[in-house]
Amino acid sequence: MRPYTKPVLFLLLSSFFVVTSCKKDEPNPVDDSENLTTLKLTFTDKDGKASIFTYKDVDGIGGNAPTIDKITLKANATYTLAVTVLDESKNPVENITTEIEEKSDEHLFVYTPTPTSLMTVKRTDKDSRNYEIGLQASAVVGAAGTGKLQVVLYHQPPQNGTPIKDGTAKGSTDFSAEFEVTVN
Repeated sequence: MRPYTKPVLFLLLSSFFVVTSCKKDEPNPVDDSENLTTLKLTFTDKDGKASIFTYKDVDGIGGNAPTIDKITLKANATYTLAVTVLDESKNPVENITTEIEEKSDEHLFVYTPTPTSLMTVKRTDKDSRNYEIGLQASAVVGAAGTGKLQVVLYHQPPQNGTPIKDGTAKGSTDFSAEFEVTVN
C-alpha cells in the first residue's frame, strides 16, 4: 500500500461515519391535539322526548362555514340539557366530553340567550370544588318568540398553581357556538 493511501482511506471512512451518524432521526409526528369540531345539545322535555341540535365545523375556523341546526323548543316548557363535544376530524370520532368531565375543575360552559327572556339556562353539574361545569343543565323556556343561544366552553386551568375557575367566564375559549332559536 502506498504511504498516502492509508490516510486517504481513513479520511473517507471517517467522513462516511460522520455523515451517517449525524443524520437526524426525525421523530414520527404525534397528533395528540384535540380539535373541538362538534357540539351537540340534547334537550329532553318532561315526557322524556329528546331533541338534538348540532353545531358542526369539521374543518375549523376559516374553512367551510359550520353546519348549525336551528333549535326549536316549546314555549313555557322546562327541559334538561345535556352537552356532547366531539372531534369529528379524527377517525374514529373522538368524544371530548369524557376529557371535559375528567378535567371538570378546568372547564365551564356559559349559556347566553338573546333576548334574555328567551330562556334561562342553569348549570346543574358540579366539579370537585363545587363549581358548576355546564355539561348538564336545566333550560326554562319563555314565551313564543325567536332569538339566539350562544354556548361557550371556557378552559380555566390553574395559574401559578392557583385555581382560577370560580364560576365566572375567564380563561381561554375552547369552543364557541351560536344557535338560532325558535320558541313556539
